Amino acid sequence: KLVPQDARDEPASVLLKRIQAEKAKLVAVGKLKEEKPLAAIGEDEKSFELPMGWQWARLADLVNIVNGRAYKKEELLAQGVPVLRVGNLFTSDSWYYSDLILEEAKYCNAGDLLFAWSASFGPFIWEGERSIFHYHIWKLDLYLPDQLYKRYLYTFLLEQTQKIKSSGHGVMMIHMTKAAMEKLIVYLPPLAEQHRIVAKVDELMALCDQLEQQHGNAQGAHETLVSQLLATLTQSQNATEFNANWQRIYAHFDVLFTTETSIDALKQTLLQLAVMGKLAPQDATDEPASELLKRIQAEKAKLIAAGKLKKEKPLAAISEDEKPFELPKSWVWVRLGSITNFGITEKLDFISNETWVLDLEDIEKNTSKIFQKNRFSEKQSLSDKNAFKKGDVLYGKLRPYLNKVAIADEDGVCTTEILPVRCYGPFESKYFMYALKAPHFIDYVNVRSYGMKMPRLGTDDGRNSLFPLAPVAEQHRIVAKVDALMALCDQLKTGIQQANQQQQAIANALVAQAV
Repeated sequence: KLVPQDARDEPASVLLKRIQAEKAKLVAVGKLKEEKPLAAIGEDEKSFELPMGWQWARLADLVNIVNGRAYKKEELLAQGVPVLRVGNLFTSDSWYYSDLILEEAKYCNAGDLLFAWSASFGPFIWEGERSIFHYHIWKLDLYLPDQLYKRYLYTFLLEQTQKIKSSGHGVMMIHMTKAAMEKLIVYLPPLAEQHRIVAKVDELMALCDQLEQQHGNAQGAHETLVSQLLATLTQSQNATEFNANWQRIYAHFDVLFTTETSIDALKQTLLQLAVMGKLAPQDATDEPASELLKRIQAEKAKLIAAGKLKKEKPLAAISEDEKPFELPKSWVWVRLGSITNFGITEKLDFISNETWVLDLEDIEKNTSKIFQKNRFSEKQSLSDKNAFKKGDVLYGKLRPYLNKVAIADEDGVCTTEILPVRCYGPFESKYFMYALKAPHFIDYVNVRSYGMKMPRLGTDDGRNSLFPLAPVAEQHRIVAKVDALMALCDQLKTGIQQANQQQQAIANALVAQAV
């Protein structure tokens, strides 16, 4: 359906006969092992009506599938003939070599058609030097290269890759058998049309690449522009400068915030402005945060005196060069460990069947939404659990860049990769959560996290992190403002998603109509 058929083309049935005759000749002279004939292609296997001049065929009717060789560790050397492995077809520049002398079929040369059938699936036209290919690679030797265009077969296999993969077996690593691959049904066009198809595909793919590059360049420029303009808000030195920067953004709002990525960037900026005291107005009648800090410290001392909290070594004083930005006069910088129980966890001796059991995967990244609530009766586990109370802020310390922070709406237990955190004195839990999700805290965490594959925030680093403590009354105003603005951002994002879905539906309808 991509190029027109030409009645003057020699039909594929004729070239298929020539290919089969060549295969029989190779068997007769002993160059190919005679195998049990493949089953005829049934009508139920034909998924659509072929165009004029085309022919159904099984892959083994067209090519000889040659298995690669498995190698013992001691056979993989530092020099010799290169051993082509699946990783070398994708990303790996690490090569092994061999000094074994093998039959010619076990070597691949530039221009050979290969298929990786394990882990990473896909066809390849090899462009490297002469190599021995590994067990997880097949070489597809055409019986008559002048009767079947290798580039067409490559294009066909590329289109069929997901279907081939889905018919494989295995969970962590999908495998495909040679016998199953030999039965694969190929839609075989006349030779001339094979060339026309490949030429058209190449032309259209080149256009797609150009569009993709243009879109990527435009998208990257758009994201950079949004990021830089939003940064001017957080970097504003005074109200006049802030208003001027906001007016610049507001004047082009409909152009700037047209993607989900730009809306997410706006959300992060709102959180940063919130904890900088630039989102809600200050009120001179509010009790200053310094007084709130005194009440928190008094409550903490009371818990220590009652034996409910262990006395710890005082945290270091905060130096001026540690402070990431200037706070309003009524606010104070504190260390997180001085006002909360960060890193101090509680275990339960008994967990009832109705207890809420929270795992890290139950929290949606960035949004603070709880995907699901499982009860202990549904998800019993002998592993350690941290107990939490309603109103606690639940902080995911594993892979903290995922920004999994939520507020408990009932008592429960959670995996030890989640830290239940609560303040020792009066506090607005949502303000606390928003502060832990703000960019300045995320940046701190990303620098301090340890572990390559599964990074996490250490307890000491968490306790020593800086926290912008606002007056309680202002915390409530900030939360109300953030909630309202986040709801508006979500509406914008929903509108973008719906527009994208409508565009996709129109495109699908047009394609279906054309077909």
